[in-house]
Amino acid sequence: MLLARHGVATPMLALHEHNERAVVPRLVERLHGGESLALISDAGTPLISDPGYRLVEAARAAGVRVSTVPGPSALIAALSISGLPSDRFAFEGFLPAKPAARRARLAALVEDPRTLVFYEAKHRIEETLADLAAALGAGRRAAVARELTKLHETVLDGTLAELAARVAADPEQRLGEFVVVVAGAPERDDDARRLAEGERVMKLLIDERVPASSAAKLAAKITGAPKNALYRGKGDGLN
Repeated sequence: MLLARHGVATPMLALHEHNERAVVPRLVERLHGGESLALISDAGTPLISDPGYRLVEAARAAGVRVSTVPGPSALIAALSISGLPSDRFAFEGFLPAKPAARRARLAALVEDPRTLVFYEAKHRIEETLADLAAALGAGRRAAVARELTKLHETVLDGTLAELAARVAADPEQRLGEFVVVVAGAPERDDDARRLAEGERVMKLLIDERVPASSAAKLAAKITGAPKNALYRGKGDGLN
């Protein structure tokens, strides 16, 4: 629509996850034939949670020069106004749609000290915020940016528990496109980090029905955490 508004009639070809593998070789042939190609998206910067990297990869491998024109990016826009640390961050894109896979991904991020940035769709934003609160901690600071740069832009901030409740209570806050920015885990000293990792490993072992004493011994050997501290905590959420 934007191109049509400005009278641009250059022929276009759709490139998406279902046709990318088949279309890329033909496009590279055309590039070798002397044609120029622009990879664009309908919103934001191409390749950021969008198809396209296979085309760039193939073009570079074939010796074709690839250049970029920097443009808007929802993840950077949301990070810049979230009020959360931006010196180190991790972009996780869209979390898995299935609850079990989503929770497993979040479990792997619990100790990450970097600010975490996620994209989410309107039909999953409510359950994703609930899962974030459960996995990363209800009191973890976060921001939910909705419809950035558009007419109905909103940015909510607070704890994950507060944001989950606000979105659940307001149907309007479940409409549009979302970026969720979450504060990283507090930095721990080496002893605390080893103990936390030991507790995580011990819980996995106990879940596999390894006796608590053996689980504590193995977890201590794997992580360097003190065995006695792990064994003493066997009743605190480890059973």
